[in-house]
Amino acid sequence: MNKNSPIGVFDSGLGGISVAAEAARQLEAENISYFGDSIHNPYGTKTKEEITQYCIEICDEFMKQNVKAIVIACNTATSACVPLLRKRYPVDIIGMEPALKVAADLGKGLKIAVWATRLTLEEEKFSKLMERFKKDESIVKIACPKLVRIVEDDRLDDKNLVRETLLEYLSLSENPDVIVLGCTHFIFYKEMLQKLVGDQIQVVDGNEGTVRHLKDILERKNLLNDSSQKGTIEFDNSLSEKKDQSKKLFDRISMEE
Repeated sequence: MNKNSPIGVFDSGLGGISVAAEAARQLEAENISYFGDSIHNPYGTKTKEEITQYCIEICDEFMKQNVKAIVIACNTATSACVPLLRKRYPVDIIGMEPALKVAADLGKGLKIAVWATRLTLEEEKFSKLMERFKKDESIVKIACPKLVRIVEDDRLDDKNLVRETLLEYLSLSENPDVIVLGCTHFIFYKEMLQKLVGDQIQVVDGNEGTVRHLKDILERKNLLNDSSQKGTIEFDNSLSEKKDQSKKLFDRISMEE
């Protein structure tokens, strides 16, 4: 691998496209290879063993592409198997976790609602993360499977459905001060959610911090692409019919940014 080698980014489906878009924004010269595993979506209802096997198969394919780093653009997959993947592969693997630290840094004594998948919220990794902050903050866990399905089913333009679903999960969130979007699928709702809750509630996610971490690693290892030309992004999916939707979602979130 070298500076021109691609960065592999993958998710259980289409949500991680939001991370790929952030990477393309911050790292304009980088070549990105995105894979969505929509045939197995949602990961949040699968066992750890099943998720681990899916992730190994994806990372094996990335290694054939000679990637220089892999981003697990999926909180659920990170929770399930990131230590194993880091031992198995000779490249840096960047995982994701709900941005509780970002939320906690906003002030003391906050009520923080973490929206994520059931598996992410139930895993030991998240429990340890909660332990770091629950002394000073009140943390409410909200599993939001319907938000994943809306993205995967290409129904983001159904404004009534999106609004009703967001209001449903807001009603379960116990009047929070901050909402943490702990699933990359949920970034597609961020703008509408912020409009719904107004200035009283802050909405945060971990995409920007994840890509900053990736950039730091590449710089440290002298693998950051220093070309003056804009990098490429290629989309693949375990469901071939999802490739066009992937490009549409990428363009959609890139325009919002």
